[in-house]
Amino acid sequence: FLPALFRRQIALGDRVLADGTPVYTIGEIGINHNGSLDIAKQLIEGAAAAGCDCVKFQKRTPELCVPKDQQRVERETPWGRMTYLDYRRKVEFGAMEYAEIDRHCRTNGIAWTASCWDTPSVEFIAGFDVPFFKAASASLTDHGLLRAMRKTGRPLMLSTGMSTAEEIRTAVRAVGTRRLLIAHSTSAYPCPPHELNLRMITTLRKLFPYAPVGYSGHEADVTATCAAVALGAIFVERHITLSRTMWGSDQAASLDLADLTRLVEGIRLVERALGTGRKRVYESELGALKRLRRITRTGPPQLTAAAS
Repeated sequence: FLPALFRRQIALGDRVLADGTPVYTIGEIGINHNGSLDIAKQLIEGAAAAGCDCVKFQKRTPELCVPKDQQRVERETPWGRMTYLDYRRKVEFGAMEYAEIDRHCRTNGIAWTASCWDTPSVEFIAGFDVPFFKAASASLTDHGLLRAMRKTGRPLMLSTGMSTAEEIRTAVRAVGTRRLLIAHSTSAYPCPPHELNLRMITTLRKLFPYAPVGYSGHEADVTATCAAVALGAIFVERHITLSRTMWGSDQAASLDLADLTRLVEGIRLVERALGTGRKRVYESELGALKRLRRITRTGPPQLTAAAS
């Protein structure tokens, strides 16, 4: 067995993730930019200012990802009534936009990556120096797509929403455990608290003792995500937006930039509060000990076996 310190260790770019290292924080922009490079840049800047380590986008080839029977179905959009296929094209970034995203992230000192929904999108994103690939929950059972991401040689993060335990195990067997990260998630937008099931973080840590386990949350608040860190999440991901009132299916389950800042601050507080798990008497307690303890000590404070 490996020493506990070295379990779950993985490098994402210049960051090492493991039990005991600072939690890796990901702001998921996804398609909350609504096809606007300016909005994407504002979200990149906001995530960097909040202290996030990475932002994540979503990359699709609309002709492959939109089911044939839905491609010509019309819907209302901010740009007027159009087919679903045309809408998906409208919000999809291409080579020019991603080159600018790459430049803007480097300028702001933050990494970026994307969840890819089809093989051509994997090949496209592999052309950039992203630190890892993310498989969305919807893609967990698409083993061909998972293997395509695996072939890039980058670490792979699996999200596990709307999946059974057996589907998770099967996906892990399909791609192997090397350089693998697993994110607990519930795919409801926004997710009600009673369906967050945060104890699955503990379950996944037991099932996959050598994989960093994290949390991809879709709840409306930051409290549960901080609790996920206390339960052992090594990385966290939350959707982010300029405003929850903006048009788009993911906006209501996203954090605005003020809440994102609160989240990162809360995570860092939890990290400090967790401590070492070894009981000791702190210097800040000595005044109270001297005033309030009813049994006089004859030497320095010691933790007896009975007290432990």
